[in-house]
Amino acid sequence: ALVEFALSLPILLAFGLGGLELANLAMAHMRVSQIALMTADNASRVRVSIDETDVNELFLGAELAGDSMDFEENGRLILSSLEMNEEADGQWIRWQRCFGEKDYDSSYGEEGDGEDDDDLQAMGPPGQQVAALSGTAVMFVEVAYEYQPIVPNSITGDEMIVYTAAFNVRDRDNQAITNLSDATASSC
Repeated sequence: ALVEFALSLPILLAFGLGGLELANLAMAHMRVSQIALMTADNASRVRVSIDETDVNELFLGAELAGDSMDFEENGRLILSSLEMNEEADGQWIRWQRCFGEKDYDSSYGEEGDGEDDDDLQAMGPPGQQVAALSGTAVMFVEVAYEYQPIVPNSITGDEMIVYTAAFNVRDRDNQAITNLSDATASSC
C-alpha cells in the first residue's frame, strides 16, 4: 500500500496543483475583466464635468477591486477619453490617465493622438473598435495585469492578461478634465 501511495502521490499532487493553478488563472481573468468594465462604466457616469478627483476615486475603486491580486504592483490601468475630432473628421484622445506600477503602454494611442489629423479613426482590438459620436465621448479603458501564479514555474508561465472596455459618456456636456481641488493627476 505504501508503494502504491508513493507512486500515485506525485500524480495526484500534480493534478491537484494544476487544477488549483487553472482556477486561479480563471479568477485572475475574471477580476481583470471586471476592473476594466467597472472603471469604464463608472467613468462614463460622471455627470456635468469630470475632475482629477473623480479619476482618483475611479482608480481607488480599481485598487480595492484588485487588492487580493496585488493589482497596483503588477497591473496597469489606462483610462482614455476618446472624442470626435471635428476639424479632421477622425477621433482623438483628449486626455489619458494611468494607474498601477506595471510598465505597460497603451496599444491604441496616447493623450493627444488624433488631435490635428485623421490618423486615429477608432480604438480597440480589431473587430471590436469603438468611436465617439459628435458632441460626446467614450471612456475607453485598457487593463493589463502580469499574472502571478500560485505554483512557481507552473504551466501558465509568465502571462500578461489584457482586457479593454468602453462606455459612452452619459449626460456630460463638458468632456475636458478639470482639476478644481488641485488633486495630483495620475498621468501616464
